[in-house]
Amino acid sequence: MAHIQYIDGLIREYILFRGFSNTLKVFDNELKGDKDKSFRVDKVIEQILLLIHNHDLGGLRELWAHLNNHLFRNLEHHFATAVNKLEQSVLKFYLIVAYTSSKTDKITEFFTKLSPELVSQSEWKEWFFFPFCKNPEDHAAFAVCFTKQWQDTLLISLHNFLSTIYQCMPQPIIAKAESEGCLIKKLQEENGLLRSKLASIQQQQQQQHLQSASTGGHHSRLSGALSSGAGGDQRLTADGRIKYSTRPSSSMLSLNDLQPFGIPPPTHIVDDFYIIAQESNSIGGAAESQARGLKSLIRNIGSGGSPVLGRRDAAHERNKKRSGSVGSRGNWIYSN
Repeated sequence: MAHIQYIDGLIREYILFRGFSNTLKVFDNELKGDKDKSFRVDKVIEQILLLIHNHDLGGLRELWAHLNNHLFRNLEHHFATAVNKLEQSVLKFYLIVAYTSSKTDKITEFFTKLSPELVSQSEWKEWFFFPFCKNPEDHAAFAVCFTKQWQDTLLISLHNFLSTIYQCMPQPIIAKAESEGCLIKKLQEENGLLRSKLASIQQQQQQQHLQSASTGGHHSRLSGALSSGAGGDQRLTADGRIKYSTRPSSSMLSLNDLQPFGIPPPTHIVDDFYIIAQESNSIGGAAESQARGLKSLIRNIGSGGSPVLGRRDAAHERNKKRSGSVGSRGNWIYSN
């Protein structure tokens, strides 16, 4: 929550803008004695260590009471055990530092002030023997607190616990101003990036569309050129153009090899109905000729003659004439 310092600066600027000089003095004085250290966990831990090493039991108890009233009381009930465990460990750490600094008076002061509070807690029963122990670092009940591992674990646990609380605690609306401003700026940058990507994609699609259209036109021109240039060879050059050759290709037919159909062109513009009329006229003429032949056959039958016999009689008469003429010639030759 480092942005709290930025919010403090905004409030201070607003107080100056409004001309609240007395309010500004009180505000600055309270900022100097801020126990939360602008909700910076490292500063809070540093302040706790400073009070322990300075053997300031009153200041340590006051700081923990402040944290308890403003933070720990707002937590859920199941966190109470963890809070109590951290508080008792911090007090034990105070005694360890006082013993290593040979501050026996501070140890006596500690038990004098806190005995009524600690006597009811079972974990402190053995610690009342601590002021009278000659080598507490070797005692089984106190030895673990003298190790660096235990002390580091305590500080890390306290740091993580406070960090979690500061991140989860509700914040005033004014504290969200900077975060919302940063979020809006980030969204605007992402929006601009997405718009640029969209513009580039649309430009690529337009280029592909134009390229496909030009390729289709090139193919149509190529097919037209191939169909119009059937009398010679076509070759594609390196730049995609068509090169025609006047030398006829052996795989293609020339115009002289094509035989025209025997259909006479019409004398005038006609349609399909003209051809249908011609067919109907030819069929009608054939029907009329057949009718005339049938009529003549019926006429001959009605007159008592036979067309077959008539043909035979005519043929016999012609034979007689031929034989008579031959006989006369023979007689003429014989007489001579």
